[in-house]
Amino acid sequence: MRTILLSTVLALGAQTAAAQTTLTVITHDSFDLDKKLVAAFEKQNGARVRFVKGGDAGELLNRLVLTRRAPVADVVYGLDNSLLARARQMDLLQAYRSPLTAKVPAAYRLDDAGLLNTVDYGFVALNYDRAAFAKTGLPLPKTLDDLKKPEYARLTVVPSPATSSPGLAFLLATVNHYGEAGAWAWWREARQGGLKVVRGWSDAYYKDFTRGGGKYPIVLSYASSPAAEVYYADGYSAARPPKESPTANLLLPGSTWLQLEGVGILKGAKQPALARKFVDFMLGAGVQADLPTRMWVYPAVGGVKLDPVFRFAQTPAPAKVNAAVTANPQRLVDAWVTGVLRAR
Repeated sequence: MRTILLSTVLALGAQTAAAQTTLTVITHDSFDLDKKLVAAFEKQNGARVRFVKGGDAGELLNRLVLTRRAPVADVVYGLDNSLLARARQMDLLQAYRSPLTAKVPAAYRLDDAGLLNTVDYGFVALNYDRAAFAKTGLPLPKTLDDLKKPEYARLTVVPSPATSSPGLAFLLATVNHYGEAGAWAWWREARQGGLKVVRGWSDAYYKDFTRGGGKYPIVLSYASSPAAEVYYADGYSAARPPKESPTANLLLPGSTWLQLEGVGILKGAKQPALARKFVDFMLGAGVQADLPTRMWVYPAVGGVKLDPVFRFAQTPAPAKVNAAVTANPQRLVDAWVTGVLRAR
């Protein structure tokens, strides 16, 4: 009887220990990381990492807001510079500044207090399908004013600023370029001309963009997406790369946005010590080298060698941003929903 009781106690203790060493990490849907790297982190720390997909980055933030009194994770990855202001306002994050941020250039650091530690960066940009667009017989648009015209607007699909971080980045870019009144006028005219707005980036790129089988040859994506198209093409060989990507960037003035993605610890985290180690892990050499050809972003830590396929990507010079544009992005989203999305 004593032996049975002791065995039961030990078993319960083991289960409790296992539960206490599970780190839950919530991410946006596009997050991807080499399983071997995760396994090495788990082995080194005697822990299990559980990943939860939270939708596109905007949806992810909304979920964190709704569950802030009972957090669904210890760590969040995928909030960016367009979402940080709301995360700060809603008091979602606890500060931890990884010592590895010292290797991140100052221009790419999200938050000096450590609410979000920058893991990667990229450039939100319009892309077009070379072959599909050529069939239209149109010259490429040269400005955002061109893009809002019906002949181009009806060829274009973008993710929603209300639920998508690249969509929000594009919204901020248009407000920065035109001012608020001008941006709302641009969006209304573009939508009236046929601009399609969908829930998230994955829907826009993999369903509605012509490269994914859709009917829209212009899509809002990233300036690195043409490199991904080359990398994943059938028969791709680094030794014999193609002359050009099947897609290209459409870097219209005022249309691009520098996106900084970060990792942070949620307030109420059950495993704060392990969470801090995971933040360091995300800025470590292994993860930083893995991210570029897995999520098609640039590593935040300087000095990481990129795959040669990144010659098909571009790094546009971002426009100077008016501080008022990023002060309260949620207010701009709300105004867009009211004045553009629901406008008749």
